[in-house]
Amino acid sequence: MEKILIIDDDDDLRKILRDVLKEEGFLATGAGDGFSGVKAFRSEVPAAVLLDMKMPHMDGIETLRELNKIDPQVPVIVMTAYGDISNAVEAMKAGAYDYMLKPPDYNRLVHILRRAIELRVLGIEKARVDAALNSSLENMFGRSGAMKRVIDQIRQVAQTDFSLIIQGETGTGKSIVAESIKNMSKRSEKPFLCVDIGLIPDHLVESELFGYKRGAFTGAEKDKPGYLETADMGTIFIDELENMSLHVQGKLLTFMEKKKIYPLGGTFPVDLDIRIIAATNVNMKEIVTKKEFREDLFYRLGEFMITIPPLRDRTEDILFFAEKFIFESSAELNKLVRGITSDAADLLTAHPWPGNLRELKNVVRRASLLAKGDVIDRDCIEFLMEERYRGRERTSFSTLKESVKELEKTMIREALERTGGNKAKAAELLDVSYTSLFSKIKEYNII
Repeated sequence: MEKILIIDDDDDLRKILRDVLKEEGFLATGAGDGFSGVKAFRSEVPAAVLLDMKMPHMDGIETLRELNKIDPQVPVIVMTAYGDISNAVEAMKAGAYDYMLKPPDYNRLVHILRRAIELRVLGIEKARVDAALNSSLENMFGRSGAMKRVIDQIRQVAQTDFSLIIQGETGTGKSIVAESIKNMSKRSEKPFLCVDIGLIPDHLVESELFGYKRGAFTGAEKDKPGYLETADMGTIFIDELENMSLHVQGKLLTFMEKKKIYPLGGTFPVDLDIRIIAATNVNMKEIVTKKEFREDLFYRLGEFMITIPPLRDRTEDILFFAEKFIFESSAELNKLVRGITSDAADLLTAHPWPGNLRELKNVVRRASLLAKGDVIDRDCIEFLMEERYRGRERTSFSTLKESVKELEKTMIREALERTGGNKAKAAELLDVSYTSLFSKIKEYNII
């Protein structure tokens, strides 16, 4: 039974209200003045309060303010005489849920009480769900201030149909952000397709995205729907957006403007309703400036943009994720690893992590395997990072950006050496797309 506190100096009215509320399934208690009402409110924790405006010693407004200090979520319905409506208006401004004129219409009073209690319960449940969701997202993305801003953005955009671009270096978790947005969206039960443009040969990107009709080209023996058509009513996640050719960009722009696609070899359009989430590991504004990406498509796709900061810019998340990966590795390897020593932790937080979370996870996973006891010590980490990560002695100071570039060059050269120059196998070893690796080889002039 919901408890209702009646604060009124009229003994007869309190008794009538108690009887009425009891008949309606409420448990009503009373207090004859503001002071005893505040005391009862603190001890009894009611679901709602009926509060008289005119009482001696401590009037309704003063009482209301004291109640709000204790728990502003409990709805307070004020009762006032016809000639004192201005007091009721003042009470509403001070935080009252509603007001009624005396003598009250009991049916209306019960209706208002039930509605107020329902809204309070919904508010409490929403706060609980919000807290659980925040905790879940923080466990996924980290607890640093930078990632809390990203989490806020995820929550802002998830329930909309905005197209969005997620920017971030390789390994920062762009696909996880995209999937979280999909799971929190109105399309959560609809299809979710992931397309990595960097893994599709250039000449096949158009047919893979838009589909084709039988006879459209040699080998097209039957109709095949593309990724876009397969994702109808749902969400499509397009990764490595920067690798999309200008021709395909033009077709994607047409789709976004008209909500129709023309499969290769097709005569009639196909109407589609899709939300597009795109991701890139480059600064899109820079490649738009260089005319390597269409400006009109960029603004269409980038109705909302989320930039995930690299791990080196949020060092407070490094040990948080290291502990998380240790727990996961322990379960995978069936080996009890409880944590990491302080000197090993210092080494992790000092490292620039060019591969971000993906690199950290790999290091922790292998360190868990190498750990001789139940903790990861510095020897485990140093052995893993000595050649690949620590780099050679420097004769002069260099910036972090320069260091990351040097590290990338070293890793690419090592991967190519191990695979005998096979770029596809090197890309697999480095856990990047073939297109990204080829772009880096060209950028660094690696022969």
